[in-house]
Formats: sequence, structure tokens, C-alpha cells
Amino acid sequence: MTDHDDIGALLGADGPFARELPNFAPRLAQQAMARSVAEAIANRDTLIAEAGTGTGKTYAYLVPALLSGERVIVSTGTKALQDQLYFRDLPKVRAVLGTRGKAALLKGRANYLCLYRLDQTVREGSTFERTEASQLAAIRAWSARTRAGDRMELAEVPEESPLWPRVTSTPENCLGVECPFFDDCHVVKARREALEADLVVVNHHLLFADLALKQEGFGEILPGAGAFILDEAHQVPELAGQFFSQSVSARQLADLANDALRECNGVTGAIGLLLEPVEALQGALRRLRLAMDALPTRGPFQQLDALATVHEGLQDLGELLAAFTDLLASQAERSRGLANVHERAAALAERLDRIVEGGGAEDVRWYELFPRGFALHATPLDLAAPLRAMRERTGAAWIHTSATLSVAGSFDHFARQLGLDDPQALHLDSPFDYARQALCYLPAGLPDPNMVDRSGRDHTECVIDAALPVLEASHGRAFLLFTSHRALRRAAELLADRVPWPLFVQGSAPRHQLLEDFRASGHGVLLGAASFWEGVDVVGEALSVVVIDKLPFAAPDDPVLQARLDALEQSGINPFMGWQVPAAAIALKQGAGRLIRDVHDRGVLMLCDPRLTSKGYGRLFLASLPPMPRTRELGDVQAFFRDAARPL
Repeated sequence: MTDHDDIGALLGADGPFARELPNFAPRLAQQAMARSVAEAIANRDTLIAEAGTGTGKTYAYLVPALLSGERVIVSTGTKALQDQLYFRDLPKVRAVLGTRGKAALLKGRANYLCLYRLDQTVREGSTFERTEASQLAAIRAWSARTRAGDRMELAEVPEESPLWPRVTSTPENCLGVECPFFDDCHVVKARREALEADLVVVNHHLLFADLALKQEGFGEILPGAGAFILDEAHQVPELAGQFFSQSVSARQLADLANDALRECNGVTGAIGLLLEPVEALQGALRRLRLAMDALPTRGPFQQLDALATVHEGLQDLGELLAAFTDLLASQAERSRGLANVHERAAALAERLDRIVEGGGAEDVRWYELFPRGFALHATPLDLAAPLRAMRERTGAAWIHTSATLSVAGSFDHFARQLGLDDPQALHLDSPFDYARQALCYLPAGLPDPNMVDRSGRDHTECVIDAALPVLEASHGRAFLLFTSHRALRRAAELLADRVPWPLFVQGSAPRHQLLEDFRASGHGVLLGAASFWEGVDVVGEALSVVVIDKLPFAAPDDPVLQARLDALEQSGINPFMGWQVPAAAIALKQGAGRLIRDVHDRGVLMLCDPRLTSKGYGRLFLASLPPMPRTRELGDVQAFFRDAARPL
């Protein structure tokens, strides 16, 4: 193991990275983070490291990870970031360090072709229409030549094709060692490579699916490790909530029914026995979804259960599922496929019963509706306890890093959500010169987001009117970020005939396509919500303005959030200041972080929520942003862009 101080020196002005990588800029913050990560791995500590944009945090954790002598799991926020880390950053760092250890990329099983499911689907090929038949033929041809079985290799079959769920497996329908194709299984091969690797790159979905579900005996996808490094760690609380939840969906039950019929192939008399109960189950699902039509798209379970037709429908569904499970038990020994369907039915019946009958006292029960289906959930009120237990079971170092983990310099909110008791903490400022590169514009005279102004304009109209002169000064080149899709659509209508620059609106094309077209346009105006607030990297003059319509407080219709806020209040903590403000401040930092991505970038951050200056809590938001000058004068913004030609 290299000395911690030497780790920092490797990234210094006289180190191998400065010598061997073109355009590598030594940064003190990067060196400090590398030392802290090395120390945390060596001591099996828990570390929170907030590294401002431009710190170079990827190298700051990869260097000590590769030199630690430990098996390390690196987890990222998305599959796109996972691929970038594995195919771009990791090879460079390994080449400079000359490390010989193995590295592996591991994705969730839905990303890998399942040979058994493909074989089943081919046998039913006559039921497909022309497009799907052609896609199935392409998948069959590819299956004969692929080594990894990663569906990303096959670009000609779209990611959203309905065929993919039919030729990939889930933890529920995987036959495991009893599968006739087990020896050639792509998931098993990928897992074997991960087991043999010193560094494994995964994403948060896979990490938490494995670590959370392992408790329920699903088996371990990821190898045990000496250290877990979570990049984009601000996403962890929300994702962890999904994986520690118990859920049952109409889709799962419909898939169960369909798979039961598929498994009847070749089993004498099975179809005659199962067809009627399958149709009864499918009918109960349709009636139940119809009974839910009058309800909001999501809410507390009690609101759902209070409707007599829904209450009866749930009881009916539970009884039919229990009877179907008993029937499957009588057929389970006849084939491995039917045994698997029986196990799934039993697990779903137990889960449905737990959610409908009340579950644990620590759970929040809630529902959500989709155009053709529904899902019922029981989510832990407090994630700190299961997350703490999960970390303790691993006995490993846990390193959480992101550009946005603190609120006005404090990590309390993040640490409390994850149950991090007395963690090591490190705050590293961005090396960017925000005082010269950026300006924060807080336009005067805008109405409260929930009000109309004196002339009857709503908040979105006022935001667009205030933004137009800024867009004129910047010649477009702007992101307009909204906290709701409704405001996004309204803004798109208002701007359609009022700007001479290309307009790119979220939803009109795939996200990656919109970003490519925006960059290429040079003077575009992009309107986005939710997913555009983070993970979007546009370097250079193509992006010179970020407009944020209002403070990103979480939607008030979230039943889990509401229950958590009630629990905080009962424990004597002000839920608004103790939870809602910190969570919104971290989200605001993410949106603001789109502006300056490079030492040569210049730009204006326009914040259109008057509560930043009219409310006491506004100071917490402003104190959480990078240290840039602020103005309320449009003239200062215009002067900023007139001076854009002067060198930094």
C-alpha cells in the first residue's frame, strides 16, 4: 500500500499524471481528497466527501482504490456514468499507475440476454407482428455472436422495444442452476468476472438491489468488498427508499399469470388446470384498476382502501392469488419452470397480504397509478436503520462523494438520512473562479410562485418576461430549468414565437438527442425539468445562462415524504427547516451546477424565486451556492455579457 501522502503526490505537479496525461492540471483539492479516500479505505472508515465541480473527484478516488490492495466496488448514479467511468476514466488511470489488477463492469440482469427466455420466445414466434418478428430475428442472430450478451451492443433493437423484457430475466423468473442454459448464462459470466476482479464498476440500482435483496435470500450478485465508493451519492437516499420497500404491481401479477401459461408448454394437462384461474386473476386486475380511476395518481393507502369498490377488489385479488398459489403448488414438481412460478406467486401473495393488512408499524403504505396498471408499496419510514445495518454487515469502508451533499456547509441532513453516525467529513471547494466566471441574478418584482402579479400574469409568464432580456444579452445559449412539467409546457408555449433561437423542449426527443442538438446549435434555448437538473454536462459557450423558475421543494403529494415530515414533527424537529429546506437546497445546487463546467466557462445563474430574498430561509439556499457575485439589476447582466470577450 502506498503511503497516503504519496497518493497525493502522484496527482501533483511532479507526479506521473502531470507527466503522462495531456491537459492534466494538478489540483490541491484533488490531492487532498485522494489522501482522505486512501485513509478511509485503510481504516475501514465512513467518509463524506463533497467535491465541488472541477475538483477531479473521479481520479481522486480511483487512484487510492486501485492502489489499496482491497477489492473495491465503485457505484455511479446512472448506467451512462458507469460506462464513462469504465471505458474512459479507468483505463487512463490504470495505464498511468501501471496496475495489473482486474477490473469488471457489472450491470443489472435486465441488461443481459437470457438464453432460456429467448428460446421460449422463439417457440412462440408465430404470435408476433412484422416489426417484432424482425427484431426477434436480429436478437437471435446477435445471440450467436455476442460474448457479453449486453443488450447495449445491439443498437438496431430500440431500448424501449417490448421484446427486451421477454428475452431478459428478472430475479423472480430466473431458474438459476436448474436452467438448461446455465453454463452459457451471460449474467453468471458477468458475475464470475466481477467475483475475480479487484475493482468492480456498478450503478446504484444494482448495488442496492443486491445489498437490500440479499437479506431476503435472493443471493449475492456483487462480490464482498473492502470498500464501497458511491459517486453521485446525493441520489442514494431516494434510491435506497425504493429498494427497502415492499411492492406489488399489476404488471408483476400480469407477468406471473402469463408466465404460468407459458410454462404449461410440454406439461400434460397443465393448461386445462391453470387457464381458468389465470383468466380470473387477469379479470380481477382489470376490475381493480377500473375501480381506482377516480383517484389521484398517487396517495396514501388509506385513501385507496376507503373506496368500497377498491377495498372489495383488493380482497378479491388476494383470495384469487392465494387460490392460484395453492393450485401451482400441486404442479410445482412437474417442471422447474412451474416450480419457479409457484415460488413467485407465494412471494407476491405474502407481500400483497402484508401491504393490504397493514404491514409493519414502521412502514408507510401508499399507492401509485399508471395508465394501465397500479403499484402498492410499503416503504420504511426511516431508512437510517436498514442502511446502517447494511453497511455494518459489509464491514467495509464506505465513501460517499458528490458535488452536492452539504447545506450551507453542513452535512447533517445527508448524514441523518443515511444513518451515518460521526462520519469523517471533507468539503473541497471547486477550483473555478466563480467571482470572475459567474454572476447570480435575482430579478426584482417577481410574484411569489403561488401568486399572480398585479396584471394577472402567473409566475411562469413573469419568469419568461424577465428571462427574455437576459436571453437577448446572451444570444440564447441557455438552460431554463423548471420544477414541474406543467410550468415547462407553459413556458414552451410562451417562448414558441418570441425567440429567434432554436428551442429544445424536454419530451420532444430523447434526452441525449436534445443535448447533442443543443450543443451543435451554438445558440439554443433548452427547457427541461427533473432529469435535466443533474448529470448534464455542456462545456463552453453553448451554455452561458441557467434560469431556475423556483426553489425545488419536493411535491406535496408524496405520501412517503408527508409521513416522514409528520414523524419529524412528532419527534420535536421542525419538518420544514429540518428536511424540506435542506433537500431543496441540495437540489438547487444540482441545477445551478450545470452552469460552470470548466475553467474557461462564463455564465449567469438567474434565480426567479423571490423567497430567496423575502424569507429568512432564503439565506440557507444562497449560502449553499458557489461564491459568485449577486445582482438584482438587469444592467449588470447585460454588462457581464458585453465584457464576455475579455480574457479571464
